[in-house]
Amino acid sequence: MFELYIWISLAFMLERPSVIQTLLICLFFIQKPEDGSISHRVQRLAKYRFLRKQSDLLLNADDLDAMWVCLRENCVIDDATGAEKMNYEDFCHIASVCTEQIGPKCRRFFSPSNFMKFEKDDQGRIAILPFYLYVMRTVSLTQARIDMSELDEDSDGFLQPHEMEAYIRGLIPNLAQLRDMPAAFVQMYCRIAAHKFFFFCDPHRRGKACIKKVLLSNCLQELMELHQESEEEVTDTEQAENWFSLTSAQRICDMFLALDKDTNGTLSKQELREYADGTLTDIFIERVYDEHVRRGKSGGGNAREMDFESFLDFVLALENKDTPEGLTYLFRCLDLQGRGYLTTADIHSLFRDVHHKWIEGGNYELCIEDVRDEIWDMVKPADPLKITLADLLSCKQGGTVASMLIDVRGFWAHDNRENLLQEEEEPEEE
Repeated sequence: MFELYIWISLAFMLERPSVIQTLLICLFFIQKPEDGSISHRVQRLAKYRFLRKQSDLLLNADDLDAMWVCLRENCVIDDATGAEKMNYEDFCHIASVCTEQIGPKCRRFFSPSNFMKFEKDDQGRIAILPFYLYVMRTVSLTQARIDMSELDEDSDGFLQPHEMEAYIRGLIPNLAQLRDMPAAFVQMYCRIAAHKFFFFCDPHRRGKACIKKVLLSNCLQELMELHQESEEEVTDTEQAENWFSLTSAQRICDMFLALDKDTNGTLSKQELREYADGTLTDIFIERVYDEHVRRGKSGGGNAREMDFESFLDFVLALENKDTPEGLTYLFRCLDLQGRGYLTTADIHSLFRDVHHKWIEGGNYELCIEDVRDEIWDMVKPADPLKITLADLLSCKQGGTVASMLIDVRGFWAHDNRENLLQEEEEPEEE
């Protein structure tokens, strides 16, 4: 085993991709050491030391502050825009100054290839702010990868739910908007926050999320927004838009508890029908339980109830209908026959419940066939006789179509889209 790692290291040094690939395949078939064995303990120690060494090579907060000062002291001001810029000669000079003040660990950011990544003006200069933000983001992502790798117990490049929760728990003291979180709510918060990563980064529901995919996801960026201490007062509505905010997590908990009338920790179909003031259709609720809710251990038709984890999936799908992950969740519910596509008969069956709620609400009479034709015009499917998930994703209106078929409020918003748009524009004109 040890000799194999030596050969892999030599192959990397000699830049022999074919040899590396062969050795990595051999490594795949080597049995992992048993927990508690000497080999396992040595492996964990080697991993820990490697990650600590990588962490020591990163710029810390003082280093980043020193780099920013150095950038500002050695840049030039653009007469036309007032922006702080530097040409390649300034870039090289700043690299030398930063290396003297901070050390060689900052040198890698001042490579010619990095300079070429940024937009240049007609004099070949780049703005210092985008460059500095690039350095900060690189450091932040590298540190996040190191922290996640430390929690990756089996070192397979994936995080399990309890490992992701541990990562988020470690971030809480450093996130300005979460510092005042009640200690009793921390565990529940971590559970809610981690679930969004798995909803978007574990599409096949294997119970583990790839670290690389997590780092590149919008979820991590959304979580890191909580670092910012807002000077202005933020409304509850604005905070609720960020899934990772304390307001949003408390909203999810309160919503589940309010729906759980019998307080048994799960939601029946009847209880879930009260979600969003009862605007979701009965056929959609039925399909959610058919496709996304596991049957209880006792079996039987009445044993299937939605647990909190499934409820989080449900809410994430409805609040992210325009994403591939959210639309995939909803399409399984819309596909009444499980054929992988929707026909005109499926659209008619789905919209019939929306039409019923629409008339109950005192609205004008609708022709279901007209709505069906409108949906077909919106999607413009490749096959004129059926709509696939790929059609919904490519038309860029899949979320709107899904809302029209499952939620009477969603159809109302589409039917009144011009009036709603006009109301949004009026305050701006004033």
